Amino acid sequence: MNSKRSGEVAISSDAKGKAVERAPPPPPPPVVVTTKATKIRNIRGKKGLAIIDIVLRLGAGSAALAAAYIAGNTEQILPFFTQFFQFHAQYNDLPTFTFFVAANAVAVGYIAFSLPFSIVCIVRPHAIGPRLLLVFLDTVMVALVMSAAGASTAIVYLAHNGNLNSNWLAICTQYTDFCQALSGALVASFVAEVFFMLLVVNSTFALKRK
Repeated sequence: MNSKRSGEVAISSDAKGKAVERAPPPPPPPVVVTTKATKIRNIRGKKGLAIIDIVLRLGAGSAALAAAYIAGNTEQILPFFTQFFQFHAQYNDLPTFTFFVAANAVAVGYIAFSLPFSIVCIVRPHAIGPRLLLVFLDTVMVALVMSAAGASTAIVYLAHNGNLNSNWLAICTQYTDFCQALSGALVASFVAEVFFMLLVVNSTFALKRK
């Protein structure tokens, strides 16, 4: 038997001396990389992100509801010498706090509106339309809640510290309960803001994941 180099046809002789061409061995079958396991992992990953989305929405809605409720029920009446002359402070005395309550109430309503779309993303992990809608509306909520919380923070800061240049008195020395309640509402609103930011990040990862 004559040995040949790789790629050449091996020639051997049979018992009668005739040359017989021996075909080269067939090449090894190509390795087929299955994508089934990868698809399953991607589906599970998208479902996991959709579940996280619902959890974040519930957190954002709870925080925004707390902020709106606390601020909307904040008022204080200072006792004075007579019942006909009293100092009364309420959230709607300033348009900024009215906007604050309205913005957080809108955020709560939006969470209730967006939950069905978030559930659709669990049932259909590869659906892009609902996810794009949620990303857009979540971004709008980030801007709305941030603007309301930021403006109200400036007013609360002045109420606590005052401003001598503009003759703004620090009213929190008298309206202590009023200012503490508004400060708590601001904290809850900023917590809702963080949740909304996380929602945008989570939805972005869900869209990027193939």
